[in-house]
Amino acid sequence: MPNNENGIYILLFSIHGLIRSSNIEMGRDADTGGQIKYVLELAHALGKRKDVARVDLFTRWIRDPRVSSDYGEDIEPLDDKTRIVRIRCGGGKYIRKELLWPHLDEYVDKTLKFIKKENLEPDIFHGHYADGGYVAMMLASMFGRPFVFTGHSMGKNKRKKLIERGMTDEEINKRFHMHRRMKVEEKILTRADLVNTSTQQEITHQFGLYENCDCPSYLVNPPGLELDRFFPYYDDKLGDTKDESYRQARLAIINELNRFLLTPDKPLILALSRPEQRKNISALIQAFGENKELQTMANMAVFLGIRRDISDMEENEREVLTDTLLLMDKYDLYGKMAIPKKHDFTFEVPELFRITAESRGVFVNPALVEPFGLTLLEAGACGAPIVATNDGGPIDIIAKCHNGILVDSSNPSNLAEAITSIIVDTARWTEFSNNGINNVRKYYTWEAHIDRYLERIQMLLHESPRSQPIPPKITPVAKRLIHLKKIIITDIDNTLIGEGESLSKLLDWVRKHRDSVGFGVATGRPIDTTLNHLAEHGVDQLDIIISSVGSEIYYENENTPDSGWATHIGHKWDKRKIKTLMEGLDFVHPQKDDFERDFKLSYFVDPKEEYFNTIREVLDKNRCHYTLIYSHKTFLDFLPYRASKGKAIRYISYKWEIPLENFLVCGDSGNDEEMLRGDPRGVVVGNYSSELERLRGKRKIYFAKKKYAAGILEGIDHYGFVES
Repeated sequence: MPNNENGIYILLFSIHGLIRSSNIEMGRDADTGGQIKYVLELAHALGKRKDVARVDLFTRWIRDPRVSSDYGEDIEPLDDKTRIVRIRCGGGKYIRKELLWPHLDEYVDKTLKFIKKENLEPDIFHGHYADGGYVAMMLASMFGRPFVFTGHSMGKNKRKKLIERGMTDEEINKRFHMHRRMKVEEKILTRADLVNTSTQQEITHQFGLYENCDCPSYLVNPPGLELDRFFPYYDDKLGDTKDESYRQARLAIINELNRFLLTPDKPLILALSRPEQRKNISALIQAFGENKELQTMANMAVFLGIRRDISDMEENEREVLTDTLLLMDKYDLYGKMAIPKKHDFTFEVPELFRITAESRGVFVNPALVEPFGLTLLEAGACGAPIVATNDGGPIDIIAKCHNGILVDSSNPSNLAEAITSIIVDTARWTEFSNNGINNVRKYYTWEAHIDRYLERIQMLLHESPRSQPIPPKITPVAKRLIHLKKIIITDIDNTLIGEGESLSKLLDWVRKHRDSVGFGVATGRPIDTTLNHLAEHGVDQLDIIISSVGSEIYYENENTPDSGWATHIGHKWDKRKIKTLMEGLDFVHPQKDDFERDFKLSYFVDPKEEYFNTIREVLDKNRCHYTLIYSHKTFLDFLPYRASKGKAIRYISYKWEIPLENFLVCGDSGNDEEMLRGDPRGVVVGNYSSELERLRGKRKIYFAKKKYAAGILEGIDHYGFVES
């Protein structure tokens, strides 16, 4: 792989894991939709550019007998500049994306470790979907590089549609972890340097549902299409012996359809999607089943992903497929409707669209929510007219391509009427077919997409000069840190300090192991107060002091600040603006002036949810970039958005090349939560605040029975920290 001296190094994140270079399992389940094809083709297209040095597509490593062993390859090259990188988190078993949230901090830390090991210098962190957005956001913050986000679908819009279909908020949250997702999406919108969307309607009707929708800059940039595969139905490529794969795919698809259809020569109504409720396939089957005229003139084929045994599938997919079979039986559609169990994405799907066009049929997308609708472009490029939902991407596609009809897909009779009107009108069918072939080629190419993308990326890079962690200077402090193998970082009040005898025992342990284990503190106190307080309790020989809730880093004492950290977190920090805005809120009360620092503002606020909603609304509407930390149901701190105790620890890990798993991190309250998560080994002391109870049972977080410093010693023994 090349380095990025002569071009941009771009990291793409699509976390769920079911992604590989060939034989893509499109529609296998809810995680294998259009996002897979989008990010793969985006990576390929970026890799072809001379001004791009390298592209890494990050996803999750999976080793599970239920899925292909391909998903267990650590690195899979796509070409000489592009590869898939698989990072381990949450074990090896495949789990659907909604269940990955508890493991994403681990993913961030493992990715940081990978970047460090390969000595890479990323320029852009681009997250896809909410989970990939979270990971990219965290890493971009650590590296001080631009963060780009593509949502694909947004939680609030999905929740709205599901409620309209009768699901309760409780059911939605239980199945999709929607509350957490929407909270993350709100945060992403405050941090993203650029949000990439496929349509203007996506900005208005999806992002527009969020309080922070006005914070980021947007780029409307529809994806392209691989036109060498999705060529018109009348093209002569099938006659070329070099394209034997297409001929074989065509034969396989025809044979599969003929297994179901009594009169296969009729026009074909084709639907192709994942087995998911919002895809609304039941409405299409109902439309076909209740319209005898349509059954007389056409057949229908419904491809709902890849399956072996419905009973072994996830509940959501099993429910959709069961409903499909029951509707097929209800309307007695045997011999008129095909529901094959699998299809090959590379060759068979393009042939499906061409077979539909040759039969003078129609491709239908009846989804309730459709952020873009890539299959509509594929069908259009092959010459099949389309009927699509009047939501999201289809609106833009048909406005440009004029190759079909938009309908309110919640009403099955609308679908039947639109399909019939195209099939029976030969002139209209031909017009839609030709328009799709011509206009998809005119408006939707990857070359145009990448031109628009890189133009905005270059602007971001110009605005955000590189702020990598600076190389450590060779000082007495540096000589010690370079040779340390492990570090203990602990909160001070109510963690390190609180009981004298156990503190003395811990300090004796630290002195005994000083040659191999570093010792530091992370606190909300400013540096001078921190040192005075520690001195009063006999705490000395500190290697690292993370003070002011992670907004400052010192080595040994106040005379050795980490200036690289200050430069890193200062990006887009406007302390004066935040202070002025807080003066307008009568429920926010400043703490003492000595708690205020260059990168920290401190207040007292009562624990009322409406207060925090108002604070965030005021700051986000005024485009402030910040991190908000609340602890002990009293103390509210504002920091730069790149600063926190957890991020400071990760910066130290990266700068001094000490693996995160070699950090023991100890705390007792909510302002310690972020630094306890992820790869460091966490210890929650026995006298912890109730706000940390949600961490119980999390990976690498130990809840000690003993209090204060005794709890730290208990954690050291639990992990075998010296020996391990």
